[in-house]
Amino acid sequence: MPMRNLKSLDLNLLKAFDALLDERNVTRAAERLSLTQPAVSSMLTRLRDSFNDPLFVRSRYGIVPTERALALAKPVKRVMAQIEALLEPEAFVPAECEMTFTLAATDYALSVIIVPFFSLLQQRAPGIHLSVQRAEDVTVLGRLERGEIDLALLTPETTPPDLHIRHLYDERYVCTLRKGHPALKNGAISLDTFCRYDHALVSLSGDNFEGVTDKALQALGKKRNVVLSVNSFLVLPPVLQTTDLIAVVPERLVRDAAGLEVLPPPLTIPGFTKVAAWHERSHLSAAHQWLRQLLAQACSGE
Repeated sequence: MPMRNLKSLDLNLLKAFDALLDERNVTRAAERLSLTQPAVSSMLTRLRDSFNDPLFVRSRYGIVPTERALALAKPVKRVMAQIEALLEPEAFVPAECEMTFTLAATDYALSVIIVPFFSLLQQRAPGIHLSVQRAEDVTVLGRLERGEIDLALLTPETTPPDLHIRHLYDERYVCTLRKGHPALKNGAISLDTFCRYDHALVSLSGDNFEGVTDKALQALGKKRNVVLSVNSFLVLPPVLQTTDLIAVVPERLVRDAAGLEVLPPPLTIPGFTKVAAWHERSHLSAAHQWLRQLLAQACSGE
């Protein structure tokens, strides 16, 4: 149904709707808006009257948006983002900016992306603080919607729909083992030798002993013996340096690793793509646009 009266809808009501949609709780929405609970309840009454819809109904754990509220979610967030962009200073000067930019990443991205990105950030905008948090696929959309994080480093397959994305780079897998490893023959490794030695891999849970390499081996009627599964890329290089284990890892992770041989694997293993993802609410922000460009520059190695 159409709105009853556009004049009754002001910016504060839109902010209240946005907060209620994110928090799904009147009390938490009030805290976020620095208002009292009765004030937010009164605003919800006005919203319901304006849109001729309950918008939110009570549930056991708070409030649940109606279909009408869900349909309004994206347009309202877009309007809020545009208003925030209008209120920003016309000129964005990185060297004079003071803000906190929150980024979600896996430990792999932390190692290969955050380090060069933060180095550039320190040089060009020392007043910007960088907060890096763990990227959880199941929560990243909600955290971006609520503004808890500003940007997430993901793959296209794990990126929720309706987010803006930017391609950062394509990654490939390499075979990694310690220098002087007995499996090496003239700087290479055969497929049979590759399968004969014990392997290590990284899984998010730390209890998965199969990965993309094993699927590629299965297609060839081969298999390997994975004896170590860890949930962090960061622990893998020291393990490989001190054992005869072999690992297949993203190339950027071990590009400059000391004490390790890095060579093409003896079979074809599909790589992956890394993207930056962000919500509509920060899409038009001049500061965020500059930071996203700087991130892409850091990933390109320019």
